[in-house]
Amino acid sequence: MGSMESLNEHIMEYSAQLRKGRIQKAYKGIMNFMSDMKGYLERKHPEQSSSSLYLGYMDMTYFAFTPPALQNLKLKIAIVFLHEQCRFELWLAASNRKLQAHYIDLLSRKDLGGYTLSKIRPGEDSIIASVIVEQPDFDNPEKLKKQIEARTVEFAGDMVSILKEDYET
Repeated sequence: MGSMESLNEHIMEYSAQLRKGRIQKAYKGIMNFMSDMKGYLERKHPEQSSSSLYLGYMDMTYFAFTPPALQNLKLKIAIVFLHEQCRFELWLAASNRKLQAHYIDLLSRKDLGGYTLSKIRPGEDSIIASVIVEQPDFDNPEKLKKQIEARTVEFAGDMVSILKEDYET
């Protein structure tokens, strides 16, 4: 463990970084991209249900974009941008902790075809998390949107297939 820095020291560093002006530009760029991404998916896939954009605390920014079959199971698919790792992930998530635990248990007995189940631990919100874009090119937003869309459609289809018998009963 490093030296214990005070909140004042953290805020001084934060202010120093903000004075350079890059953090605000990057943050605004990420928010604009995520907002555009949400609108793009809503226009192209109107049958899916989308949530509002969660901005986060500079840790993650996401919105849910979920096919009806999963929504009926009280599940959602979140398109997540992780700020520190600078990457996009797709998460299969539940509407609460109890359901999350139920689905992790249920899916532990299924063939997940290469996907990995998340562990139940504090702060873990996913049931399955899949990294979809390791080094996003924000200077090429149209290409990035298509890349995320293709992976989202594929992931959603896979999750629906894996859970098929659970909503056909």
